[in-house]
Amino acid sequence: MATKLIVVAAVMAVAMFGAASAATYNVGEPSGSWDLRTNYGDWAASKRFHPGDQLVFKYSPQNHDVLEVSKADYDSCSTATPIATHNSGNDAIVLASAGTRYFICGFTGHCAGGMKLQVDVVPSATTSLAPAGAPGANAPVSPSTPASAATKATATGFALAAVLLAASLMA
Repeated sequence: MATKLIVVAAVMAVAMFGAASAATYNVGEPSGSWDLRTNYGDWAASKRFHPGDQLVFKYSPQNHDVLEVSKADYDSCSTATPIATHNSGNDAIVLASAGTRYFICGFTGHCAGGMKLQVDVVPSATTSLAPAGAPGANAPVSPSTPASAATKATATGFALAAVLLAASLMA
């Protein structure tokens, strides 16, 4: 019985930490944003994206937008059939599952000028422990939070609380 409680508590702690440790990435930062000056290939190559992470595109909506597109449309810079269109100037997009996502600016000439981003979302070890529909598994993080340190600290606290609760149940 006690062994079962320890295993359950450990799995809960790992699942809670993994589900709540999603990161928020402000596209192009620290030296740029969603603009014609940033090299998005270099920017994305320096990151490791996981399910539950969030991309925040910050830009002037009078000058840019964000279209999520297929690989073919990304390669050809076609704006004809976007998967999704965002134009708030502060768009938060959750990367809910593993796979490759493609984003371009839909303003004429901007994609060809380099405003295109390919994001490879890789599975994380904890992704399989927290079901996709689990509370907090894909919870958005505040777009103003740089890398979600507060979320990670909260997750650590919850994980510690779960372990302490299991230990007290065993006593």
